[in-house]
Amino acid sequence: MARNKKPLPLLENITIEAVAAEGKCLFHWNDLVVFVPFCVPGDVCDIQIRRKKHSFAEGEVVRFVEKSKVRAVPFCQHFGVCGGCKWQNLPYEEQLKFKQQQVFDQLHRIGKVELPEFRPILGSVKIQEYRNKLDYGCANKRYLTKEEISSLPKEESQSLKDVPAIGFHITGAFDKILPIEKCWLMDDLHNQIRNDIRDYAVSHNISFFDLRAQVGLLRDIIIRNSASGELMVIIQFHYDETGGEQEALDLLQHVADTFPQITSLLYLDNQKCNDTIGDQNIIVFKGTDHIFELMEDLKFKVGPKSFYQTNTEQAYHLYSVAREFAGLTGDEMVYDLYTGTGTIANFVAKKAKHVIGIEYVPEAIEDAKINSEINGITNTLFYAGDMKDILTDDFIAEHGRPDVIITDPPRAGMHPDVINTILHAAPDRIVYVSCNPATQARDLQSLDEQYKVVEVQPVDMFPHTPHVENVVLLKKR
Repeated sequence: MARNKKPLPLLENITIEAVAAEGKCLFHWNDLVVFVPFCVPGDVCDIQIRRKKHSFAEGEVVRFVEKSKVRAVPFCQHFGVCGGCKWQNLPYEEQLKFKQQQVFDQLHRIGKVELPEFRPILGSVKIQEYRNKLDYGCANKRYLTKEEISSLPKEESQSLKDVPAIGFHITGAFDKILPIEKCWLMDDLHNQIRNDIRDYAVSHNISFFDLRAQVGLLRDIIIRNSASGELMVIIQFHYDETGGEQEALDLLQHVADTFPQITSLLYLDNQKCNDTIGDQNIIVFKGTDHIFELMEDLKFKVGPKSFYQTNTEQAYHLYSVAREFAGLTGDEMVYDLYTGTGTIANFVAKKAKHVIGIEYVPEAIEDAKINSEINGITNTLFYAGDMKDILTDDFIAEHGRPDVIITDPPRAGMHPDVINTILHAAPDRIVYVSCNPATQARDLQSLDEQYKVVEVQPVDMFPHTPHVENVVLLKKR
């Protein structure tokens, strides 16, 4: 016979103590650390414990007794449900303090290496409309908030649930889409495009994708803009045995006619179980298959599958730090690992003798080569393949020992084989750009025997989120 679970407690008049990971805050209760979202340090709340483990618990604010003086008014109507901008209730200067502290804590606690005094974090130039790319999911049934469920009659809330939606996936629920009316992360034109596609599809009885049954025509929308003023829209469809192609083409024509600002209107038929487009055939409906991004005196070609830093203005400051740390005089051989579309490689090329970029995605490497050609850069070479397979001792013997290695790996950090090859290559300097200071700290520990950390520069690319980039300069001991 199953035991009845003991009900989890409601804790009253709890003072929130500090900011924690993933945009949550924390307080201590008995011997546990309790993590709570959507509050700020200094808030006094009633907290319902929702989950309890041996060393921590998770809770939810059910009532604010007294709100903190260190608080901002969220500007987005979707705050608290969307989950994207979890720190809108925290003043930006406070966000920067916690991000600086986060980098400091992770490098000290995980890295356990000798560290210099950190440079003050570089805050983002923009704290609204700072992104150049957003991805929206489409669903035949929208997500209902707790407030909607509790405030509406059951029949009305059930009928509302059957309304299709375009918006963001709810955290932890792959099949639930929160309808977005206005997002502040890009300029307002993208809101107009997204909402118009929704309204057209509803009025013309176009089916929205059912994430569980994997049926329905309108599946996903990606919108990209650039400092050059160009605009890319990619619409994913899901044709079925009865077709749907003509409906898709009619929708695309409507979008092209309504928004002549779009310079690259693309589409695809995605029959996979996920929305990734790296292996998909993307078709041009109108305009070009790319847009151009601008940085300093350089132009970068950005295609539908290209990775480019999503905060354009702040990416310039990030790469400027990397170039400064590289200390180039014009005589150096530079290896740029995880080069993507060659942004960093081309950005530093004019100050180096030679630059070699390595990247996993073949399409990105082709863009990197084109970006060199567009900008008249002749001292770069690019190679596609798995980093640990390409960057070998034989590769270094063939192309020459690097004086400087710049590495900008994914969130998981660098593979141990890559670290070992770097150590064997023995560059004078390593510039490590990271979107995850925790895995960066782990890799710094692996490099510590031969390299000393001499500079640390945190950079905020994503205001109102807990994410932070960090650039570290290591010099050979």
